[in-house]
Amino acid sequence: MKAYLIDANTKTVSPVELAEGLPDIRRLIGYDSVDSEEIDASGDRLFFDEGCFLRDQTGKGRFKLDNLVPVADKAVVVRSSDDGTTLKDAVAGLTALQQRITWL
Repeated sequence: MKAYLIDANTKTVSPVELAEGLPDIRRLIGYDSVDSEEIDASGDRLFFDEGCFLRDQTGKGRFKLDNLVPVADKAVVVRSSDDGTTLKDAVAGLTALQQRITWL
């Protein structure tokens, strides 16, 4: 399914395909502790390292999507109506998503 990888270290947003769902998200962000936050009414969610708020993030980039709390390192945007159990193609377009991100 179509998703987007946000990398705060390189300040990029890249389209990615998730063939295996949540295991792919864990691999892309580099951690097993995954949490998510709804980003709009479309069902798109931001999946990120749950421990990013507690881990030493020295030297890692951070970003803010809309008015959500800042996230460190990497995150994935994909649609889910059940907190990640079932994933579907992201609704947001790449350009629109990029415009919603503030690099910190």
